[in-house]
Amino acid sequence: MPREASTEEPALREPDVTEVAAALRVSIGLLLRRLRQVRPDGELSLPETSALTRLDRSGPATSSALAKEEQISPQSMGATLAALEARGLVARHADPEDGRRAVLSVTGAGQQVLRDKRSARVAQLAQALSGAFTPAELSQLRAAAPLLERLAQSI
Repeated sequence: MPREASTEEPALREPDVTEVAAALRVSIGLLLRRLRQVRPDGELSLPETSALTRLDRSGPATSSALAKEEQISPQSMGATLAALEARGLVARHADPEDGRRAVLSVTGAGQQVLRDKRSARVAQLAQALSGAFTPAELSQLRAAAPLLERLAQSI
């Protein structure tokens, strides 16, 4: 006797958390690598960007404090900050609590470089999205963005 086709929809399988994590790691890693690889001439290096961004978000800090936060040697941070200072992106001032120490802060030019960098990355992503994704796919990506941000904050 032939089997009748079921009119019930199969139950949706709950996603495997490990599979989702592995897929996200690969796809986000690839996206970040591609964004880092395509750098306009004269753009800040990764350590310079990291130090400038940290100063912009956290406020003035000493070189040693930044080195500790970035988990790099004080010598490496000193070289990075010297390059930023030479370009006029950070300014060095005497520490108000201890005049023997120097505190570094982002200059107006440094803030502008960060804004320009963010705008360039957004433009780069927008160009890629406009040529290769349907409106429905763009809606899916827009809906996923807050979830990815929440994921990043929970790590």
